[in-house]
Amino acid sequence: MSCLIPVLVPTPAHSSVAGALTYRSEFALAPGTLVRVPLGRREVLGVVWEATDAPGYSGDMDAIRPVASVLDGLAPLSPAWRELVGFAASYYQRAAGEVALAALPPQLRDLSTVQLARRLRRAPVDTGTAATDAMHLIAATPEQTGALAEFNANSGPFLLFGATGSGKTEVYLRAAAALLAREPEAQALVMVPEINLTPQLEARFIARFGAQGVVSLHSGMTPAQRLRSWLAAHAGQARIVLGTRMAVFASMPRCRLIVVDEEHDPSYKQQEGARYSARDLAVYRARLEGAKVLLASATPSLESWHQSRAAAAASGAPADAGGRYQRLLMPSRVGDASLPRVRLVDMNHQPARAVIAPPLLEAISSRVARGEQALVFLNRRGYAPVLHCADCGWKSECPNCSAFRVFHKTDRTLRCHHCGFTERVPRACPACGNTDIGPLGRGTQRLEEHLGELLAGVLRPDGEPVRIGRIDADSTRAAGALASQLAQVHAGEVDVLVGTQMIAKGHDFRRVTLVAAVNPDTALFSSDFRAPERLFSLMMQAGGRAGRDATLAAQSPGGSEMWIQTLHPQHPLFAALRAHDYPAFAQRELHERLQAGLPPFSFQALVRAEARTQEVAQAFLNAASAAASGDAGELGALAARVTLYPAVPMTVQRVANVERAQMLVECASRPALQRFLSAWQALLHDTRAQPAHRGLIRWAIDVDPLQI
Repeated sequence: MSCLIPVLVPTPAHSSVAGALTYRSEFALAPGTLVRVPLGRREVLGVVWEATDAPGYSGDMDAIRPVASVLDGLAPLSPAWRELVGFAASYYQRAAGEVALAALPPQLRDLSTVQLARRLRRAPVDTGTAATDAMHLIAATPEQTGALAEFNANSGPFLLFGATGSGKTEVYLRAAAALLAREPEAQALVMVPEINLTPQLEARFIARFGAQGVVSLHSGMTPAQRLRSWLAAHAGQARIVLGTRMAVFASMPRCRLIVVDEEHDPSYKQQEGARYSARDLAVYRARLEGAKVLLASATPSLESWHQSRAAAAASGAPADAGGRYQRLLMPSRVGDASLPRVRLVDMNHQPARAVIAPPLLEAISSRVARGEQALVFLNRRGYAPVLHCADCGWKSECPNCSAFRVFHKTDRTLRCHHCGFTERVPRACPACGNTDIGPLGRGTQRLEEHLGELLAGVLRPDGEPVRIGRIDADSTRAAGALASQLAQVHAGEVDVLVGTQMIAKGHDFRRVTLVAAVNPDTALFSSDFRAPERLFSLMMQAGGRAGRDATLAAQSPGGSEMWIQTLHPQHPLFAALRAHDYPAFAQRELHERLQAGLPPFSFQALVRAEARTQEVAQAFLNAASAAASGDAGELGALAARVTLYPAVPMTVQRVANVERAQMLVECASRPALQRFLSAWQALLHDTRAQPAHRGLIRWAIDVDPLQI
């Protein structure tokens, strides 16, 4: 007798189908089983879901489409994994099928049952043996030992607040080693914010544990590599999984440890599709799995810092005055290394139009002459952000976006970094015909060229001229380019490295003794309230690349240094930065946010709309807001507890000829905001279906947005 099976399928992102669809099967299937089912004219991968999600049905069973096949070579996805997907879909206001199927490797979604069976028959390749006593090669510092003792003695969640170079990675290695010693079948998940940090972390874990039990999961891998890693994790063969934010959904049936390195990094927040925070889901997953979770950073997010606060000492303080996280402290660098001295260069007192202040140029020159390396940071790629005509004022605006096309000198193109529209640089101004058009502002390409001119007479200790390198999204576009360029830096083949934030995080450049930030002021007065937090974090992380080799830094006459060129040297952010005093910066920022009622003291969501005209996009949002506020039932009561701001254009309001608008929703209570958003979903779908809003292309909800 046939039975009804609820199955999650990859439903369209903007459809009103949020739950499981019902299919017919000749035999019962356990929740979590992977199946192939018909959907429209296609056959797609699906996940058998909980029976409670299946609607009742009393009609003709033959009218219900049957399950096409079962991927019975794979064990069902675990209850904890299914609960994680269900929570993520509910909290971030997305369809459960969209989240579940996006969490599976792309190649698994395309393989037939026969093809999968063939893959599973392939025996795993033994590529190494575990280094059983490698952990004894490195002596732990007292701070590392103390942090590990607290970690092992308590349940967490934990926030490891460790200075750059304090040896946080060694803590991860030892925590994983202790786990595997206690539970040989256990698994550990270690997450990093960006793909380019994965290889060096993978090398350290393989050196410690051997290659057999360590796999990576990130979008830079080929589909076949991702499938192989996922299958190893799902089968329990991989003991340690390293990955970016997507790895938070890795199927690991015996996950007992989760580490989120550089937990403050915005890259942990997905910005397309289901806009989830992998950091927050890691904490939730640890609770589901009965695992320990360790968040770590030298500059924690203010949300995590606030969650790790101690209970108030004053009498009469409420019992829950403290945070939910336990804070572990590692304030010192490994060995005798000290944090770099921060030097501010007041550009108001430097020569007009100077890109590199003379004192900074002299400091870079002396470092190169001694055989040391310098890192120059500018978070803007390309040659110049704008090409302009001085006669008529023409600028290289993108015809499809409300943004300028960036001038790339290497291939003589104007390229939009939003829609990708690219054209050759015109020979003359398109508006007036003036042939004297030039770059305005500087990107990393132009800074690299300018430094080459300024340092032309500087020689290395071997008498060779200075060598300047650049690492950004343009220079690392080719496969293997990033690894090759990083290898050159580590080998000492580059004296001055110019780059964007790609080089400011996580890298262990042993010969870098000077780091310089050329133009960080733009973030000081941004309309985004999180901009100062991002700037402080980026400056601390960039400065942390200097002086990691204690011996070299001690031998250098100036020690390790970070130079910051600014027009606002008296800004309080720089005072905290000079003292390497993140707690002072965090206290000031949290006080301002408390006064303004901003996160973490309130909770936010953005509803974004895209349409062919700005008027249509804003009209949809305002109509949905008015309908919710005017509702006489439960939705209206929920709307009374939230603040619905008017719709406004996004910062870049037009991308690829699509107008974009957004509406901020704010509430002092997270549960109240969630209840409102859930109840509002149906009304948003109904509003879109109205004839007045036919010009709307799509809409989406972003819960806990990082950029407003």
